[in-house]
Amino acid sequence: MINRKSVLVVLGFAMSLSVQAQEFQGMAVYQSKTSSAEMKERFKNDKNMTPDRQKQMEDRMKSMFEKTFILSFDKSASIYKEEEKLETPGQGSDGRMKMMSSMMGSGGTFYKNVKEKTYTVDKEFMGKAFLVKDSLASLAWKMEGETRVIGGYNCFKATAVVAMNETSIGNFGPRPEGEKLKEEGEYKKTNLLASVKVPTEHVVTAWYTPEIPVNQGPDKYWGLPGLILEINDGKTVILCSKIVLNPKEKVVIKAANSGKVIGQKDYDETVEKKMKEYRESNPRSGGGPGGDRGGR
Repeated sequence: MINRKSVLVVLGFAMSLSVQAQEFQGMAVYQSKTSSAEMKERFKNDKNMTPDRQKQMEDRMKSMFEKTFILSFDKSASIYKEEEKLETPGQGSDGRMKMMSSMMGSGGTFYKNVKEKTYTVDKEFMGKAFLVKDSLASLAWKMEGETRVIGGYNCFKATAVVAMNETSIGNFGPRPEGEKLKEEGEYKKTNLLASVKVPTEHVVTAWYTPEIPVNQGPDKYWGLPGLILEINDGKTVILCSKIVLNPKEKVVIKAANSGKVIGQKDYDETVEKKMKEYRESNPRSGGGPGGDRGGR
């Protein structure tokens, strides 16, 4: 009888731990900042752009490239989404910036399931809703041995070599060498993003903390023995500014379900095709939605 009670106690304790593990949830706030030095340099060299116009464009770029994201996670899944905020008056009035944002493809909720090694992200591209579903890429992380403290958490450094996405923002500017403009008959670097060079791969540096033992991180990053608090790919830095473990208000962590279901490769090909169509129909734009039109 005693042995039976002991077994029941042990089973009850194990079930309690299992429930606690399933109910565990955390929330991390990240600040994302992308370098726009190339575009700022183009502004400076544009003789047709007034100082007021330059400042206006730089302010709008800042709103595009400096954002706040929320990562809600549990032991096996997470959702990563941009923090909702009110638009500044006049912010959406610039047609070129709106077109650039549309061509980049705005994302809604990025859902990662590290147990199943899959992800789902809802995107709106040129007015159409897509639901991109695919397998998570497994990065070959290299433990570097360096440590630092981020937000009071002890973090360890890891690096990985990552292939560049063919539909990255850099591809909106430069054209392949030798590609001809329909009306001008020659390739001219007159567009806003012409000086941006897109490498085929780059090194990503991550700082993770084993003190929060979840296989999660911001955006598409995962695969380390602890929550990733910082990502730096040389151009974009994503830094965690706040962490709340087991918040009182739980978030439903599930994938979005609206939009045309498509794989990542097919989505990238769709974007590339639309970009090519845009270049052909807007030869003076310099190949991208942010093309310079002489200040008009």
